[in-house]
Amino acid sequence: MFVPCDRGGDSAATDFKGFTLLMPAVSVGNVGQLAIDLVISTLDMTKVGYFYTDCLVPMVGNNPYATAEENSTELSINAEVYSLPSKKLVVLQIRSPFIKNKYRPFCEALLSWVQSSRCSRVVVLSSSHAYQCNDEQLLGTPLRYLLTPDLEKEVGGLMQELNWKEMEKVAAYPGINDTDKVLHVPGGGITKLLFTESCSKGIQMAVLLKFCSEGDNIPDAFVLVNYLNEWLQLVRSESNSSTDTSSQWKIPSSWRLLFGNGLPPALF
Repeated sequence: MFVPCDRGGDSAATDFKGFTLLMPAVSVGNVGQLAIDLVISTLDMTKVGYFYTDCLVPMVGNNPYATAEENSTELSINAEVYSLPSKKLVVLQIRSPFIKNKYRPFCEALLSWVQSSRCSRVVVLSSSHAYQCNDEQLLGTPLRYLLTPDLEKEVGGLMQELNWKEMEKVAAYPGINDTDKVLHVPGGGITKLLFTESCSKGIQMAVLLKFCSEGDNIPDAFVLVNYLNEWLQLVRSESNSSTDTSSQWKIPSSWRLLFGNGLPPALF
């Protein structure tokens, strides 16, 4: 459940009527989480609360978006909520993996919060194993999108104008029955479950994903966040290409530790 930073009982902190909720799926390469980092850091979003859940591995660390020594010792946990009212944007950042068999309880709790907080739509940033792409998915862009029926009515035309490619469905029984098609997102974590549950509950949700492999996934994060920016126009882009990584995104201070460059003394 959502717990506001201000324990004074300000109900406005829990009401995101008309806001877009942006969140990552904990998926291959952590691409969605890295892309969310870029959004929060660049837009200088304010932390407004926490998403308290027993479905994620517990963790605590330094402020990942520290800009000075004064705020570097602030603590962060596994699921935090940031807000930018001027853009009607609320972001849920997830920083730890899911506990086994906890996908469904998390999705139920999350979608319940989406409905109670009156968010207008949800955008999930995800990724999928490149090595499991079929022949059709190997052609052209490695970026794909999915829209629930309720959101398709509103923005489906725009996606066509952007020349985006919808995530292909694959045969449920390859080589036996190729006519029955199903959604398959290998390495996508909660992506498929969250999307199908949103379809059944009438929640407006979009999934933006990139095919990738494990490794240095910083370039993938830039590509995915630029893809998002083509639609939501969060920052002014110097290029219309989602493959251009020389953009206006601000890299958070915590990325200096992505490959184990040592621990900040303030942690102790």
